[in-house]
Amino acid sequence: MRDATLGVLSPPRPLPEGGGTWSFREVCGRLVQLSGPAVLTLATELVADAQRAGDPVAWVSVDSDFYPPDLATSGVDLDSLVVVRVQDAQAAARATDRLVRSGGFGLVVLDLTKDAELPLAVQSRLLALAQRHGAAVVCLTQTPPEVPSLSPLVSLRAHVRRERTSPGVFACTLYPLRDKRRGTGWTFRKSYVGPAGVR
Repeated sequence: MRDATLGVLSPPRPLPEGGGTWSFREVCGRLVQLSGPAVLTLATELVADAQRAGDPVAWVSVDSDFYPPDLATSGVDLDSLVVVRVQDAQAAARATDRLVRSGGFGLVVLDLTKDAELPLAVQSRLLALAQRHGAAVVCLTQTPPEVPSLSPLVSLRAHVRRERTSPGVFACTLYPLRDKRRGTGWTFRKSYVGPAGVR
């Protein structure tokens, strides 16, 4: 099980090997895959950033740890967030396709289960739609970093790690495993406060 979404504590703190940015603008027009124990936290960063930019956001969930109050604590406007809960990856793919195809969403988060896979044809359609509408499709998976990504169509694949730095405070670090735009010579690190019960 992945962790709860952590609340923001401090501004981003780049690691010495290269300060990268993690923003909605960076993922627009791309098919992105995030994995690791802190994916919900970094996905929430994108949701809040997209909302600040005035772009509608949808979250498609397959049996996930998605917990709306945690997102609200992190600055997400729940009233303008569309949440679609489905039974399996096939239904999730159909819902995501319709949402992106509508041209009405700047960001669609596709929250997949551990063993969920997306057929290559589905990924190809989602990527083409994301590029056509300048939208971002972000797939959350539980794939270990040593396992291949969903497919070569994934423009950015990153693994997110979390470490406790002090009581109730956690540092989340995003490591790109593939980035077709910027290469992998960057990281993103930020500190967060754990929600109630996560100390």
